[in-house]
Amino acid sequence: MVSQTFKALSDPTRLRILHLLFQGEHSVNEIAEKLSLLQSTVSHQLRFLKNLRLVKFRREGTTLYYTHDDEHVIDLLKQSIEHASHH
Repeated sequence: MVSQTFKALSDPTRLRILHLLFQGEHSVNEIAEKLSLLQSTVSHQLRFLKNLRLVKFRREGTTLYYTHDDEHVIDLLKQSIEHASHH
């Protein structure tokens, strides 16, 4: 599980999605628009992240709204960004 978490965090697209979700809840279309990604790409990456329980969603009608699902990963990501910015 640890290696899969780091695999998830090693992908630039997934990192961008997680960073956006740390700021709040977004639909697939909102994520795609804000990050200039195809909706299919976002859906694929969210499925990967959901399987690792790094994101969660709620349904409102036909729209799924995603947010982060693990405070530990937020802390790890913030520490990694801070560490990288000092080197």
